[in-house]
Amino acid sequence: MQKTDETPLWVFLAFSSIETRRGALILLWSSLLFTVYCIPWVTLFQGHEWVETLFLIDDWSWVAMMLPMSVWYWLCLRWVDKKNGWVI
Repeated sequence: MQKTDETPLWVFLAFSSIETRRGALILLWSSLLFTVYCIPWVTLFQGHEWVETLFLIDDWSWVAMMLPMSVWYWLCLRWVDKKNGWVI
């Protein structure tokens, strides 16, 4: 991402070390995937051993943190796309 004078701090902090749109998309999709993983499936599917083995998170605190981060990355991606701030 190219840093210009009009780039807000919140966008710069999200993508400061990411140079391409592809890298930003990988960050966004991995964040969304981890958000889905952080849903406490253990409390939703009690009694299923494979769910308890696969998903170790049993409270909503990680989802409460990951969801706003994913939205932040998405908003930053939209801002950079509108301003043509990607390095070619």
